[in-house]
Amino acid sequence: MNQFQDKVAVITGGASGIGLATASALAAKGTKLVLADIEQGPLDEAVAAFGAHGTPCLGVRCDVGDKADVDSLADRAWSRFGAVHVVFNNAGVAVSGPTAEMTHADWEWLMRVNLWGPIHGVEAFVPRMIEQRQGGHVLFTASFAGLVPNVGLGPYCVTKYGVVALAEVLQKELRAHEIGVSVLCPMRVITNIGSSERNRPADLGGPEASPGVVDQSEDNPDQSGRVIPVEQVADQVVAAIEGNRLYVLPHEESKGFIENRFRRILKTFDA
Repeated sequence: MNQFQDKVAVITGGASGIGLATASALAAKGTKLVLADIEQGPLDEAVAAFGAHGTPCLGVRCDVGDKADVDSLADRAWSRFGAVHVVFNNAGVAVSGPTAEMTHADWEWLMRVNLWGPIHGVEAFVPRMIEQRQGGHVLFTASFAGLVPNVGLGPYCVTKYGVVALAEVLQKELRAHEIGVSVLCPMRVITNIGSSERNRPADLGGPEASPGVVDQSEDNPDQSGRVIPVEQVADQVVAAIEGNRLYVLPHEESKGFIENRFRRILKTFDA
């Protein structure tokens, strides 16, 4: 997919971070936007900003962990614009700490947002995209932690590995429909995921129940990879759509870690 003028993109987690930066990059190419986010205030601000610059933009408050919300998001997108060509399942949350110390509510929250969210996105959008016969592209934000195990991020890794698998399977299945698939697997990016507990629902413990996420800034030498700006990631996301590229790996320094993981797997055959 290399034509963006008057196409329609739906982006979850679209009011901040990678989602908002990608929306801006697509808007610059003439794409109409549907932004979904669980935070109404930032969502309203984003929609107003795009509207002020002449980009048609619909804002929908959406909890991606709620299938009914995502189904409604799809309904509203098609009702407003008549088609959807790009779906970016980007919303995500995190907790950190020893896996053995994670509560069931920690697991449930991450599974609900990070894995069920993308699954709901597939359920709500992909069959309609196939039916409309206009091609398109489906994207997912996973993580470097979806390719390589990260100590202290057990539930996060589990969900992000699942997202990578989902993208890999879909990429094979949707070729015949001219729908591309990409999965974004960055290391550290300047986003709000380090404070994602602000949106943890009360029935899963609320903000105070979340084990704090490890410092993701350059000040933490124990974390691997540069901290890169969202705009740089967004440019690579758009390039992946244009080039129909499955993996989006913004950090060159992740290569060695990925190689080591598969080297360990391959050694099993020699054992």
